[in-house]
Amino acid sequence: AGIQSGQVIRLSGQGQPGMGGGPKGDLLLEVLIREDPRFRLDGRNVVHVLPIAPWEAALGATVPVPTLAGTVDLRIPAGSQSGRKLRLKGRGMPGGNPGDQLVELSIRTPAADSDAQRKAYEALRSSFANYDPRS
Repeated sequence: AGIQSGQVIRLSGQGQPGMGGGPKGDLLLEVLIREDPRFRLDGRNVVHVLPIAPWEAALGATVPVPTLAGTVDLRIPAGSQSGRKLRLKGRGMPGGNPGDQLVELSIRTPAADSDAQRKAYEALRSSFANYDPRS
């Protein structure tokens, strides 16, 4: 547990037989960790980008988050912004000194496909008339 990509495992005496009937050599295995679309490694830490709805970011929510050991519920604090990183201690790469999982929030805005949804966005715009995200 906890092996890193690029590390080598030596299996003593499990390689090819030596020249002229000599003893078997060692078998060397180089470990490569396959990429996963849900996670990115940063040393011993595992990074996961979590899409959330604007109302989950603004009001706070508890949402399921995948980890290497299964899904856990994560509390999103009210007032969160895209790019905020939340730490799940000890949920990164396993081993003697396990890493953490960093959950990076990514606010995703739903499309306004109906008249009611467009009116909801217009009401939101009116409620936050003085808000400028570029300031």
